[in-house]
Amino acid sequence: MSNPYEKPQIIAHIQKSLNYTVFDSKWIPCSAKFVCMGSLARGAGVLQLYEIQRGEVHLLKEIEKAKPIKCGTFGATSLQQRHIATGDFDGNLSVWNLEAPAVPVYSVKAHKEIVNSIDGVGGLGIGDGAPEIVTGSRDGTVKVWDPRQKDSPVANMEPVDGEAKRDCWTVAFGHAFNDQDRCVCAGYDNGDIKLFDLRNMSLRWEKNIKNGVCCVEFDRKDISMNKLVATSLEGKFHVFDMRTQHPTKGFASVSEKAHKSTVWQVRHLPQNRDVFMTTGGAGSLHLWKYEYPAQRCKKDADDVDMGVAGTVTLLQNVTLSTQPIASLDWSPDKQGLCLCSAFDQSVRVLIVTKINTFM
Repeated sequence: MSNPYEKPQIIAHIQKSLNYTVFDSKWIPCSAKFVCMGSLARGAGVLQLYEIQRGEVHLLKEIEKAKPIKCGTFGATSLQQRHIATGDFDGNLSVWNLEAPAVPVYSVKAHKEIVNSIDGVGGLGIGDGAPEIVTGSRDGTVKVWDPRQKDSPVANMEPVDGEAKRDCWTVAFGHAFNDQDRCVCAGYDNGDIKLFDLRNMSLRWEKNIKNGVCCVEFDRKDISMNKLVATSLEGKFHVFDMRTQHPTKGFASVSEKAHKSTVWQVRHLPQNRDVFMTTGGAGSLHLWKYEYPAQRCKKDADDVDMGVAGTVTLLQNVTLSTQPIASLDWSPDKQGLCLCSAFDQSVRVLIVTKINTFM
């Protein structure tokens, strides 16, 4: 039993000021290193490689690129290579070897406009099947790429004829528990959430949450779909139970007013998929725990299975900045270690204590 008074604490362990706008930051798997990505004042892109040594961060390498870099992922690489895939303001998808970053190991003009979001699966030993990268763009399309195949995407989800083009703000892989199944979830500026089944190349489910969808994430990629969190422009997030899909009502969900402003990101704790952190437009972080209901499935009046939503509990919150926290990444290796970057041009290494109390 956990002690209800023994709350986890969110401690800003290290803070580093940067001289550029940082859009994303990611831990390099199996290391004490991380990468920051963003835009220099003169409009060029930048990748910076840092290492934590004795409680301080040290710059190991700075790589300048032609276009600002919006987002990055290690999700489709091997633990041996640890190549990062990035999306930039010009619509390019590039994969970089950080040991020799002058020329990308893979590059494609993925979209006509900015790549807003990127995710990877099939790498790092997470999820079965091919290593794939998904990109979502302002041009309204969501594309899936296999870096082993050169120029064309393996899947392209675009608006059908006559349908308005919507700005895709966020994409995430899920349901990659065998080498056949895989889903992509995408969120759009008008509040649409779309779930694409990549095996059948079909739209499996869609929902509108009435406000721009800033971030979507499955609690884990390498299992049969379990939960999905979607955050919004209006300060709310929604947790969908993805185990039972009702033919008309879809997935059961619970929503929570989380922040006073936009909820920019959600990231699940790798070591416990029921704990997750949300980041806010006013510089705040909120740590949450999802509790399952006594029964996750029940029969409706017509004897058809429908899901039952659980509840969410706020474990802790802290305000770190006056500016939005635009990115957050849990360490896959050290439980409770966390990395976030904000529009105050800084990156912070955080420690969340007593997190295993809530396992």
